[in-house]
Amino acid sequence: MRRVVFNQKGGVGKSTIVCNLAAISAARGARTLVVDLDPQGNSSQYLLGPENAANVQGITEFFDQMLAYSLKSKMIAQFILPTPYENLSILPSRHDLEALQTKLEAKHKIYKLRDALGKLDEYDVVYIDTPPAFNFFTLSALIAADRCLIPFDCDDFSRRALYQLIENVQEIQDDHNPELWVEGIVINQFQARANLPQRVVDELIEEGLPVLQSYLSASVRIRESHEQSIPMIHFDPRHKVTEEYVALFDELQRKRRKK
Repeated sequence: MRRVVFNQKGGVGKSTIVCNLAAISAARGARTLVVDLDPQGNSSQYLLGPENAANVQGITEFFDQMLAYSLKSKMIAQFILPTPYENLSILPSRHDLEALQTKLEAKHKIYKLRDALGKLDEYDVVYIDTPPAFNFFTLSALIAADRCLIPFDCDDFSRRALYQLIENVQEIQDDHNPELWVEGIVINQFQARANLPQRVVDELIEEGLPVLQSYLSASVRIRESHEQSIPMIHFDPRHKVTEEYVALFDELQRKRRKK
């Protein structure tokens, strides 16, 4: 199973969702890989720590050597690193990944990530983090994945962007990846006592959009876990937000079995 977390809008919690769901997956015993395709490298910093993530080789070198030497897909494994957490590995990213985008587009390398991940048999689950843009790296992720999670943070700008985002995913399904499906919309940074978030979510549900039942609350504890580079399942296992992430993980597991 390869799950991409995608939204063209920044600040909706893509990296936080990727890392916390992946950490739960690994804690449950699944051999789990995070692929960081965002040049900001937030997932890499979250799982490795900022200092450790700054100079490691990863997805940049994978794409760079592919351009230079027609790298064989099986060699992606040499750029994957263990994290401090059992069963959890990462293909990290750095800011210089962005400089490769034009060259990769020119040489039509859009299927290379899919091909490389398809030959990795040492992982049960792959989570793919994406940049806040619909670009080469996002397209590569959507082509490589078989399911898509869409974070949504309950404001009007996010709602307007959501319809175009779903159209983009459907276009990828039609043109490149018929196996891809929208697994659900994740309500993130939810404020239960505010009227606007609940009204917006209710309207999305009325429109028939696949809103997941497990909402993620806004909490300073998440920012603290970022600062410490420790996912919530390890940072504060009994916190309300941790329990919400576990509920989301379990909901996705049930949907997976039904699918």
